[in-house]
Amino acid sequence: MSKKLTLLAVSIASVIGLGTSASTYAAISAEDLAKAIAKQEAEIAQLKQQLQTIAKEQAQQAESQKQIEVTQHQQQKAVSDVVTNVAAAEDRFSQFSFKSYGSANFTSDEYFDNVQDTTPERRNRFDLERIVTEFGYQFTEHWSMEVEIEYEHGGTGAALEYDGFDEFGEFESEIEAGGEVVVEKAEIRYRPSEAFGVKFGNIHLPIGLTSTLHKPNQYLTVLRHKSEAAMIPAVWNENGIGVYGEISDFHYQAQIVSGLNSEYFRTYDWVASGHQTRFEHVNADDLAFAGRIDYGNFKTGSAIGVSYYYGNTSGNRNKSNKLNVDGTLSIVTAAAAYVEGPWVLRGQYMYGTLSDSDAITLANKTTPGLQPGNFAQLGSKSQSFFVEAGFKLDDYLAIPMTVFANIDYSNPLMEVESGTATKRYENTWSSIGVNYFPIPEIVIKAEGGLQQVAVASIPDTNFFALGVGYQFSL
Repeated sequence: MSKKLTLLAVSIASVIGLGTSASTYAAISAEDLAKAIAKQEAEIAQLKQQLQTIAKEQAQQAESQKQIEVTQHQQQKAVSDVVTNVAAAEDRFSQFSFKSYGSANFTSDEYFDNVQDTTPERRNRFDLERIVTEFGYQFTEHWSMEVEIEYEHGGTGAALEYDGFDEFGEFESEIEAGGEVVVEKAEIRYRPSEAFGVKFGNIHLPIGLTSTLHKPNQYLTVLRHKSEAAMIPAVWNENGIGVYGEISDFHYQAQIVSGLNSEYFRTYDWVASGHQTRFEHVNADDLAFAGRIDYGNFKTGSAIGVSYYYGNTSGNRNKSNKLNVDGTLSIVTAAAAYVEGPWVLRGQYMYGTLSDSDAITLANKTTPGLQPGNFAQLGSKSQSFFVEAGFKLDDYLAIPMTVFANIDYSNPLMEVESGTATKRYENTWSSIGVNYFPIPEIVIKAEGGLQQVAVASIPDTNFFALGVGYQFSL
């Protein structure tokens, strides 16, 4: 464009120069002057054409520049939208949590074919005990939810389970056995402060330490404590509502939840089998109260605490015409933990009473398909305890290992309403073992011990177990 402007200036200067030449050199002919003028006019016309072209190009350039600016604005807006969306996604992701833990075990122990057998046989077993996934989401500062799904024994489906302690030894068809997928927790929480919160849905009951310390690195034995499993459901969960909170070093919980069903109470595990997991719906004609108060924190260190459960159990029976008494269940626990330096000491005592245990036993005997057997008794009183002591070797041998000793005791037939309670179900498990942590998220366990039954004719048996567990959180 600058070249064209220069040419135009030169032409104009030529015209001006021509006038000067005309006045200076009068001898130039009129014909030559006309030709010069025509030439100049043609050049001027050409220059005008060029100016028009230049103007058109400038207009096009201006339009292009405008389009570029529009495009740049659109790009900037798109980038801004992407940044905003990414920030929103990051914010949502930061409110999402995922955790998982699990364990797999090998056990070698001696068992009896039935309650009259006094000659033990050894059996070795592998078990993908459980894989648990926990999903959580923080909706707002105060509202959150958590869902815990447990996959037990590596799958799901119907299976046959051999139960040597049920009558003469029976095979029972168990839909839940041979693998099970269970929603162990599905709760929504509202917690406006540390001192007070509300949760409802399917919630964990704070009865027994297993509900609190149920991850592999939270207990020392390979399997969870047998004494607690001989009385109540392990990691007990029910539908209901509860309040909870912490004030200073005190932690409290109080809940109203669905109760147990006495149709499934059994001699060997007292009320544990009354956990309503067999059917699609949980009967809630009998509700129960569960509460707990701790000083300290069992999950992180030293603590002491008590818990209490109270509720009727007959109203939740499916065949309600078999029983017209309440079957009131009461359970109290006292627990303590001392975790300081290399020492880990924990213990729990559990005591329970069941009213109308004879009536429940009689009703269960005559319920088709659910008979517990002619020998079955239900304890009107039951008790259990465990004590475990661990010593961490980390500071002395530079090995992330804890050695431990453990004693579990359970007697679900501590007393019966009538007759004499058999000692066949009074068991004591004594063991020693190690926990090795190759990395903090993984624990490898070994345990060997002795099981003693409080019947003189039944010999003591030995057991051995290996296990590996993991846990992590995102």
